Amino acid sequence: MIDKRINYILILDTETANTHAEDDKLDMSDVLFYDIGFAVIDKRGKVYEKASFVNSDIFVYERDLMKSAYYAHKIPLYIEDLRNGSRVMKNTYEIKKYIYDLIQKYNIKVVCAHNSYFDLTACNNTQRWSTKSKFRYFFPYGIEIWDTMKMANDTICKQKLYKEFCEVNGYLTANGQVRKTAEILYRYITQNIDFVESHTGLEDVMIEKEILAHCFRQHKKMQKNLFKKA
Repeated sequence: MIDKRINYILILDTETANTHAEDDKLDMSDVLFYDIGFAVIDKRGKVYEKASFVNSDIFVYERDLMKSAYYAHKIPLYIEDLRNGSRVMKNTYEIKKYIYDLIQKYNIKVVCAHNSYFDLTACNNTQRWSTKSKFRYFFPYGIEIWDTMKMANDTICKQKLYKEFCEVNGYLTANGQVRKTAEILYRYITQNIDFVESHTGLEDVMIEKEILAHCFRQHKKMQKNLFKKA
């Protein structure tokens, strides 16, 4: 039974390939997702439903592009997981329909990711690539996009303890600012400096939902929406 009093959130993560692998710099217009994981959660990080799909449009039919994937060395892992049934393959249309059905089922108004501009761009690019731009946007019109990096920047990253944690462990940028990757934020939340991010869709979603929940537990004003200020 779905509790209509809960404001459900769809949190997701994508792994991508680059359509111009020969370029030295990544152009965001180039990225296409071959792996997407997502979960329906609430603000406490409780998971109500989750799924993970390998995108056949890219993984199977664009094998040259897959050579450009940042984590291309994980391709054998995906193949083994597909063989043993721990991962499922669908095409872009099927993935989008699955997500649309979830959004309708839970009356979801918010889609969230860490550094969500990247994942939103990857989803839209893949939609356009697979339909030759007949359909240009992956998510329903009017859906709100949240970014846990922005949320963390206004809460966790302002805390003295986080700054000290980054200084002690060398998690600083070249100009001395604290780093805000999901991996480092999760290390701080769990106090496990040995944690290594999987860089596979659903597995990364499971840590990013904890970042979201931790941000809400701070009870501070924070920017959530990717395109609006708090």
